[in-house]
Amino acid sequence: MSSSIAAINLSSIQQKLQHVSHGTLCKSIAISGLVLFFFYTFLYNNPYNHSSDLFMSFVEHKSPATSVDITNSPTNISHIMFVLVGCIRTWKYRRPYTEAWWRENVTRGNIWLDLPPTEDLLPWPSMSPPFQVNEDITKLKVYPKLVNPVEVRIYRSILDTFRLGDNKDVRWYVMADDDTLFFVDNLVEVLGKYDHTKYHYIGTNSESIKSNYDFSFEMGYGGAGYALSYALVEELVTKMDGCIERYPHLWVSDYLSSSCSADLGVDLTIEKGIHQIDLRGDISGLLSSHPKSPLLTLHHFDAVEPIFPAKDRFESINHLMKPAKFDQSRVLQQTICYHRQSNWTFSISWGYSAHVYESIFPRSILRRPLETFASWKRGRPPLFMFNTRWPSIDPCVAPHVFFLETVDRSSEEGDLVVSIYTRSSTRNMPACSLNGNHSADTISRIQVSSPAIGRKEAGRIECCDVEYETGKEVASVKLRTCMKGEILA
Repeated sequence: MSSSIAAINLSSIQQKLQHVSHGTLCKSIAISGLVLFFFYTFLYNNPYNHSSDLFMSFVEHKSPATSVDITNSPTNISHIMFVLVGCIRTWKYRRPYTEAWWRENVTRGNIWLDLPPTEDLLPWPSMSPPFQVNEDITKLKVYPKLVNPVEVRIYRSILDTFRLGDNKDVRWYVMADDDTLFFVDNLVEVLGKYDHTKYHYIGTNSESIKSNYDFSFEMGYGGAGYALSYALVEELVTKMDGCIERYPHLWVSDYLSSSCSADLGVDLTIEKGIHQIDLRGDISGLLSSHPKSPLLTLHHFDAVEPIFPAKDRFESINHLMKPAKFDQSRVLQQTICYHRQSNWTFSISWGYSAHVYESIFPRSILRRPLETFASWKRGRPPLFMFNTRWPSIDPCVAPHVFFLETVDRSSEEGDLVVSIYTRSSTRNMPACSLNGNHSADTISRIQVSSPAIGRKEAGRIECCDVEYETGKEVASVKLRTCMKGEILA
């Protein structure tokens, strides 16, 4: 009844407005607006009218035009928005790192630059991510107080990306440098474990204790790459510049990102497959004993030696991506098995290397990386965030080392992927006398067969069997599912 009276009064007012002169139109509009205000106030306070509940529900739950798709469909590559950051000075040298994994017309995102591309970078190649130029941060009122404006530009690339408006169905924003190598199939699988409609900040620490101490143990390193759920980004972008004003003294974008997320109550979730590579020199020892987590990223290639002998850095990256095209789920996954007749241990880092030890070593030992690398910064031990093994000149401890040569699909013995690993150099040591003097010097190649269909289950190791005849040049290793209760020792 009350609603009807209000409707009649509103109709009467509208009829009177039709007869006002042009000179009083603005005043009439103001009066009409005031009446409408009282009308909706009346409806909202009417205990018998439920339309107000529907209206408020619409206001509270209406998503913006760029909202995330919150369906229960599995996460796929189209749900990931890559926010890659570089600059004109470095992009010309680092472009091959990104192009090694970027999938034209498949992966989404941009490479953000500090300035428009120079003539030597044009025409822009289609195999590179589309470029964008960051907003001029000198317009920020806090700019004169910023300790490191470049790092603020890097962090605000998230905001710049969001403002482009191409956010349809985006579930994750993934931030990284222009020299970061991604394994996108593994990334899709790992991010699919998390609810993108909740606040999530996923990344990793540095391998260097000192780096974490200098900055933060709660920080996801941006070079290694970190992922922010859409729900978190949607909240961050409305408060980002305010957060920058709160922390003008922070030196690096990664720490700024961590601080802004922390102030929203969100802490870092660590995924072990993300790698900052704050190391120097030969990192083959680390890559040959990768955690059982899927490999997601590798970073800092310019700071380490090429990861394959006799290849430069770019050739090495492209060589590693060859097995990744067959099966990313197994790349760098360590598999250990034994040739009991010779007392040998085989350690396979699929798609990268193979080690043969002339002794029986349990997995609990071999999962520790050989310390072939040096620390990122000088300091006193401990230097690394993980345990290592010291290289040895003991023939019972030092491995014979082989690196990936080829990988291909084979149907001769079923549908398999066959990878071949060749000896990198002679070991120049006698045989291990403690285990029967069974020298592995005669082996020049190791052939590894793995299933061609289906991904390896994340978080689980595989076992293997070795076939080898004494004196032969080739040893064959077949990967398989571990039997229940099988002990690798």
